[in-house]
Amino acid sequence: MPIDYDKIKNWVFPEIEQTYTEKDCMLYALGVGYGHDPMDEAQLRFVYEKQLRAVPTMAVVLGHPGFWMKNPESGINWVSILHGEQALRIHRSIPTSGTVVGRTRVKAIVDKGKDKGALVYQERSIVAKSDGALLATLDQVTFCRADGGGGKSDTAPPPPPVVPEGTPDASCDLPTLPQAALIYRLCADRNPLHAEPAVAKAGGFPRPILHGLCTYGVAGHAVLKTFCNYDPAKLGALSVRFSAPVFPGETIRTEMWRREDTVLFRSRVLGRDIVVLNNGRATINA
Repeated sequence: MPIDYDKIKNWVFPEIEQTYTEKDCMLYALGVGYGHDPMDEAQLRFVYEKQLRAVPTMAVVLGHPGFWMKNPESGINWVSILHGEQALRIHRSIPTSGTVVGRTRVKAIVDKGKDKGALVYQERSIVAKSDGALLATLDQVTFCRADGGGGKSDTAPPPPPVVPEGTPDASCDLPTLPQAALIYRLCADRNPLHAEPAVAKAGGFPRPILHGLCTYGVAGHAVLKTFCNYDPAKLGALSVRFSAPVFPGETIRTEMWRREDTVLFRSRVLGRDIVVLNNGRATINA
């Protein structure tokens, strides 16, 4: 069924108030692989209460509106949707604990035509409840594969940047734990696709897959380690396009090209040699 442009464009999202603790902060970091080397004190700062820092990409699990497209009133065939792209702009360092408010809206809908699906662009602002300060802005693109052909559409935004050809300026290999999806789901998305073998097989996968946003967090880790010296204040933005799933336990190699204050990157899994994140772009603050 074609997407109902007016209904989805004007979908009303309740504000989501979320209180989190230092324990939640450390759990997220563990979920995306920080602390893998217990002798690396730079990583330890994200998973140990002494001089604790929040991982910048933790913003993706704060103030989330939930799986609203599964609501029957949306009319969206939620079984066929895919998380296409994710972007994060960091305006102020994420606190290690506190209360935040998430405000979500649908920015645009791009109808690609019958049998070609539709793209839904969402924006979420994360603000501190204490003073209303804007901490982060998140943009998400959802590909609704079975909902094109409604005839009403917004103008498509510019495509994401193309990753250069040739040898990267730097690459960073980061392993994921076999139980990484089971840890990460405690931070956010509890879709059984990431936990139950039977559900994964019904979805066409031989075993549970890693959350796309967990892979995103691993790529963010690679950029933070390589170009920010693990200083969260130096990572200003991070955007990617999802291209293939990762299985927990695989090692992710992020290949990076530095262009002044911008890092272009892609991530692939070793062994299968398949690109899982593409068109990546990070902004590095001075």
